[in-house]
Amino acid sequence: MNRSVFFAALRRRGSAALGRPFSAQQERGAEAILKEARRRGVSLCHLAAILATAYHETGGSMQPVEENFNYTAKRLMQVWPARFPTMASAEPYAGKPRKLANRIYGGRLGNIEADDGWRYRGRGLAQITGRANYAKFGVAAVPDQANETATAVRILFDGMADGLFTGKRLADFDTGESHSEAATGYRYAASRVIINDDTRENGPKIEAYGRAFEAALREAGYGQRGQEKAGSTEPGVVVVLRPGKSGSGGKGQGDSAAFRSIGKTFERLVAAIIAIVARWAK
Repeated sequence: MNRSVFFAALRRRGSAALGRPFSAQQERGAEAILKEARRRGVSLCHLAAILATAYHETGGSMQPVEENFNYTAKRLMQVWPARFPTMASAEPYAGKPRKLANRIYGGRLGNIEADDGWRYRGRGLAQITGRANYAKFGVAAVPDQANETATAVRILFDGMADGLFTGKRLADFDTGESHSEAATGYRYAASRVIINDDTRENGPKIEAYGRAFEAALREAGYGQRGQEKAGSTEPGVVVVLRPGKSGSGGKGQGDSAAFRSIGKTFERLVAAIIAIVARWAK
């Protein structure tokens, strides 16, 4: 896959689905996801869905984020009206992130200790919350790791591929065409439920992001099921083959030339045998 073409395509589409050109920081985040996708052999449409989810969940930064609990009283009443129905009920938590996190998450999501709501607040590319979810991904003992890029990428892939977030997984939204190199049949909008059951609100956004990433991946030569198309190269890497010249000790190129020569000799020999047998049969 040609990464220069991929990022150029995203920058070109920046004023449409993605809303803004890709920055260097965004490219670094996307690069970590591309690397993991190649290692796992992820299909093109699944990778587009993963990239779309990361883009949406991080507000476009493509970097792990930490849940922000710094709210005004008025905003608390808007976000959690059942918990904070009045200004008087909201004011004690306004501008107090730790106290608010323990109020919102305390006693649920596997949280059992007094400070668990704060300790296991949302972190990552697809934010996980609660002691139980941190344990599911093996980071309960060191929750800050969920905000490190390598761990955040692993959690994102494992959660979406294996249904560890909501029970829904990437394969649930395939169609007969979504594994084709040419077709674009993946149900991106519906796949929103892999992360959150807010498809009506955010499904159309995931659909637009997914299509944009899918188009860029295809243009860059990302092949079906993660296989790279022949002839594509990494940016900035040029390989020059010169007969008779050595590369790493010269052995590789010499062996390659020798094998080609043997192959041609073998082909001529087979052709000669076939001709002799044909004349004898007459």
